[in-house]
Amino acid sequence: MTWRSPLALVRDALQGQRAREKELRSLVSNLPYEGQEKGKQPNRFFSSNSIKTTKYSPLFFIPMNLYEQFHRLANVYFVGLAILNFIPVVNAFQPEVALIPICVILSLTALKDAWEDFRRYQSDRKVNNTPCFVYSRMEKQFVERRWKDARVGDFVKVVCNEIVPADLLLLHSSDPNGVCYIETANLDGETNLKQRTVANGLCTSDCGFEPENFNCKVVCEKPNNNLNHFKCYLEKPNEEKVGAGIESLLLRGCTVRNTNHAVGFVVYAGHETKSMLNNNGSRYKRSKLERKLNIDVFFCVILLFTMCLIGALGHFLWLESLPGVPPYLVPDSSGHLDSPGLTSFYMFFTMIILLQILIPIALYVSIELVKIGQIFFITNDLDLYDEETDSRMQCRALNITEDLGQIEYIFSDKTGTLTENKMVFRRCSVMGTEFPHKENAIRLAILAEPESEEEIIFNHHSQTPQTSWYLGAEDSSPIDSHRHDNWRKNKILENARSDVAFSSPLETEVIPDGKLVQQIKRAESSSRRGGGRKIHPYLDFFLALTICNTVMVSMATAKRERAHVSPRSSQTNNPLETFSNLIKKASLFCQRKPKRNRTRSEDPAVGSAKMESAADTNGVQTCSLHPLSQRDRPAAASQSLHYEAQSPDEAALVHAARAYGFILLARTPDTVSVRLPSGQVLDFEVLDTLTFDCTRKRMSVLVRHPVTRECVLYTKGADYAIMELLGTPYAEHLSGNQKDVAAVTQHHLDCYAKEGLRTLCVAKKVVSEDVYRSWLVDRKRAQASMDNREQLIMETSVQLETDLTLLGATGIEDRLQESVPETTVALREAGIHVWVLTGDKPETAVNIGYACRLLEEEDLVINMSCKNKLTCTSILDCTLEEVRRYEEDPCNVDTTQNIALVIDGNTVSMALSPDLQDRFVDLAKRCRTVLCCRVTPLQKSEVVKLIREKLKVMTLAVGDGANDVNMIQAADVGIGISGQEGMQAVMASDFAISRFKHLRKLLLVHGHWCYTRLANMIIYFFYKNVAYVNLLFWYQFFCGFTGTAMIDYWLMIFFNLFFTSVPPIMFGIFDKDVSAEVLMGVPELYRMGQGKGEYNFLSFWISILDAFYQSLVCFFIPYLAYQDSDVDMFTFGTPMNTVALFTILLHLSIEIKSWTLVHWITMLGSVGLYFIVTLAYNATCITCNPPSNPYWILQSQMADPMFYLICTISTVAALLPRYMFHVLKNSISPSPLLQGRLLDRRDPDTKALRIQEWRGFRGGGEQVKRYRLSPPPSPTLDTPVDYVPEFDLTGDDFSLNVITHQSTVHT
Repeated sequence: MTWRSPLALVRDALQGQRAREKELRSLVSNLPYEGQEKGKQPNRFFSSNSIKTTKYSPLFFIPMNLYEQFHRLANVYFVGLAILNFIPVVNAFQPEVALIPICVILSLTALKDAWEDFRRYQSDRKVNNTPCFVYSRMEKQFVERRWKDARVGDFVKVVCNEIVPADLLLLHSSDPNGVCYIETANLDGETNLKQRTVANGLCTSDCGFEPENFNCKVVCEKPNNNLNHFKCYLEKPNEEKVGAGIESLLLRGCTVRNTNHAVGFVVYAGHETKSMLNNNGSRYKRSKLERKLNIDVFFCVILLFTMCLIGALGHFLWLESLPGVPPYLVPDSSGHLDSPGLTSFYMFFTMIILLQILIPIALYVSIELVKIGQIFFITNDLDLYDEETDSRMQCRALNITEDLGQIEYIFSDKTGTLTENKMVFRRCSVMGTEFPHKENAIRLAILAEPESEEEIIFNHHSQTPQTSWYLGAEDSSPIDSHRHDNWRKNKILENARSDVAFSSPLETEVIPDGKLVQQIKRAESSSRRGGGRKIHPYLDFFLALTICNTVMVSMATAKRERAHVSPRSSQTNNPLETFSNLIKKASLFCQRKPKRNRTRSEDPAVGSAKMESAADTNGVQTCSLHPLSQRDRPAAASQSLHYEAQSPDEAALVHAARAYGFILLARTPDTVSVRLPSGQVLDFEVLDTLTFDCTRKRMSVLVRHPVTRECVLYTKGADYAIMELLGTPYAEHLSGNQKDVAAVTQHHLDCYAKEGLRTLCVAKKVVSEDVYRSWLVDRKRAQASMDNREQLIMETSVQLETDLTLLGATGIEDRLQESVPETTVALREAGIHVWVLTGDKPETAVNIGYACRLLEEEDLVINMSCKNKLTCTSILDCTLEEVRRYEEDPCNVDTTQNIALVIDGNTVSMALSPDLQDRFVDLAKRCRTVLCCRVTPLQKSEVVKLIREKLKVMTLAVGDGANDVNMIQAADVGIGISGQEGMQAVMASDFAISRFKHLRKLLLVHGHWCYTRLANMIIYFFYKNVAYVNLLFWYQFFCGFTGTAMIDYWLMIFFNLFFTSVPPIMFGIFDKDVSAEVLMGVPELYRMGQGKGEYNFLSFWISILDAFYQSLVCFFIPYLAYQDSDVDMFTFGTPMNTVALFTILLHLSIEIKSWTLVHWITMLGSVGLYFIVTLAYNATCITCNPPSNPYWILQSQMADPMFYLICTISTVAALLPRYMFHVLKNSISPSPLLQGRLLDRRDPDTKALRIQEWRGFRGGGEQVKRYRLSPPPSPTLDTPVDYVPEFDLTGDDFSLNVITHQSTVHT
């Protein structure tokens, strides 16, 4: 190794720091410098690929860990007192003895930290030594290296199913189209494949890629943690710049799939990779209880200082009262004796050392242990385990479990949180004509049918796979009803089971509408007669659904293996066969008389559809997946295609188009292949893709039509984003009512929204060649720009997306998750306000609100939609005045008006302005439910912060997608749902669940338990320490306040460290004040933890006063018993120590609500340990604490009957007031929690009846109804749709709807 001067090392370090801090980095290949020393390497200043996530090193573990622990002020306090005890003039104990408690605490914490760091070290070593392939110029091939050996500027080869070792700029792929497929589940949890393409202009020939021929300079941005953003360009030797973005970057941690191999250039390595920059470890939040604890510790410090001042003043007065200098006051070596004032000053610090345990040193460690135990029970609760996804509750923030028991406001996303995020194609409107898809509604009605014993179930016979489906009753035979449960489970598993996201049969299977099939046939015939030069709008509509997306295609044989839920029976996996049996079930289901009212069966449209499907003997047109002619049937290969989508909406639309014969066959960066219903395959050249962004709310694909050779722009997006861009409507030749396609389509969109469906508009535009060439120049310039690239790219997209031609609209249903209505009702009864923050239309949100019982039919629903701030101010003032007037009316004293607020994003932005915040909050807090619609992710977080800060309440945010991350992080408690949109929300959350219904038990049961256990344990810890330390304080009044202790120092230390430490920890982990069954059945009990809760100012000071009283009893009864006797100091103190032990443990036994074996073992074990250790210590340790001699003290005491009498009388007298207080309180005014405990003693039938009566008496016992989104009749021009009346108060600037009944939601 070459020696280098320190000056050169400093110079290199400064150069490296400057190179790493530059906004742009210039990277070159390492191959020309291979084998040279590090100082000559061009990329030497950038991070290596070795990672280190450990906090400590073996050499510096002790100082670094102590530095870390001393960030906790309590540790600094106790270490300072231990050091103070080494000063002779103020010491109260032997200096070595005083170090024991803090050393034990620091050692236990250090061992825990060392074990955690060692596990991180093992993980780092495993990752760093993972093999990879790096190109070597000397060996002219890729050679095996370790991940830690890869450097910025190297060429790395990754093969199929291999994890990418660093952030690589994709330069070559084995795919002939330059495509590499990756799976990012390790980064964001998304299971769908993503497509990465070789940087523009670098596609190599079939002969392969030669790294030595790569002579471009790579210029990229400084590393950042944005997984969806990357700016880079390649500068060729001729100074031509080629732009590259995230679509060409393989991220570290991703897995290569469906690609034989790929070669990339390392741009970021090690800790500079995006995955490592996103690895922040466990989140740390301070809980509300911890903040309250710190305040009470401060009060204890004040109390300690007060007692020490009393001791110092008492010592001064005692010295002043002495007539002379007593012989036990020994002067120093020079014969000098300190003055009483100075001695009292020293005594102040002596008293601090003596009474230091008033501050509970073991409390913080005990709290950590209790929280670990609580987390263990939460994560292992089977009720929070989801069998379908094989996922359980996750706890990512270890220190806020008790906050789950104090939640007052819940802010929830809608899609994927309240709903399943399984998008089901329901209806569509094409060129102003609405197609209701009645047969498909029947299928969904069958899948949504609740369990009932009278259901008729059918066998799933093995059938030959078909390419068409029929409605018929043949081959169907009923089976015994005991197979019902298995069939239900298998049906659920079949719907949920899939190898990729958004591909369950529920989402992929669509029964075409018969009328639309006929329209497509006529459209094809019309296009053929026209020579194919003009595409019919009906064909354009489905081509747009097929092309305008990012869905990728894979064959069944190329699918990656993935673990999924195993079926519990040998049911067939053929979706065609399964659906065929469901259709058979529908035919008989329509013929039997239902035993109870059903929403779908009573709907006229559905009823007619069922009769039609059952009676139609020519079901080819109405119920087949494709027309039955041989030419219309897709090839067998198309049946093995699998679609991998990045969003459920895209998957639903592609599968819907496939149901009508428009089959997406293949997608590459440059082409899209589509099979038409006629069997013809069209290969569209992809000119550009204008990706979706939150500003435009749409995406577009620019293609060259293979028949007309025109440049066609297909666009889909939110209805309001598309409608404002429309030019001349399609089909100018149409006359009458059909001409105004946009108006009719908007009418259909409003109907879809009122039905609770998600709406999208589809449009197109034919772009001339001249316009395209001019636009392409601007587009390339924007893509190669390093400054404001995103803004420039968006501007070019907006430039092209003008004068669109409307094709139609779609309505997609996102079904409610299981037990959502029951969960929201329980949360509301628990005193929790539930808000929904969604990006959907107000009509959709309102419908979902009724469906999940956030809104009731008797609620007063205020719908606010303002276009200017003046109007917003006016309506807030008017509404607040009306609400206040209602509350102040004497007639409404004992009544509560159920108010719900529905507000759109534009109005929210105005309401969040500083001058309107207070009015908005004042109105919102009077509402039982608030629905914020059309809100952005930033607005979600702003609403959460506003409510949390203004109302000073505990907030919880729950969501499932990346757009919910800001909201989750803004709340006191963030909960992520591991749904189909990846794991971004989970990774940003404090807790993760798989279903919204799990929120009920998580809060009402585990949240309540965690809070009450921890709150009672903290109060008990303060009581225990104050009660024990006061024994020493009272003794000071009889020893001249000299800091003398009547209890042996070692026994004092053991008392808090061993004898009384374990029982409160077990109390905090295992105690249950009320059973889970009662807490779930009576949600009102959750209110006990809200607001101030059980741990408040009053409860804290009551326990402190009780501790003072008990210490007085424990001190003065032994004092009076031994008064005027000749017992020594330790003989006097040993019964007092024993009485304190019994009193403190029996005090805890009064507080324990449910005794378990663990409680008995720890209680009896603590008493046994006390006597064993004390007897052994008194027998063996004669000179452990000179000059005192504790020899045979307890042995002598246990032989004296007075000892037992003192212990009995003192313990009873000390605990009697608390016991009587509990008896009187529980007899005269029992709390709801006590009533809940009494319910646990009843037999199950009586308990269930009492719970129902309780809820009914409290107003929360109404039966939870099953709400479903019913398909109303087709909203065409001849079938009017009912609208909620609107009262327009200010013209176009404001709309206030007061809704008192919702007609679209049924029971």
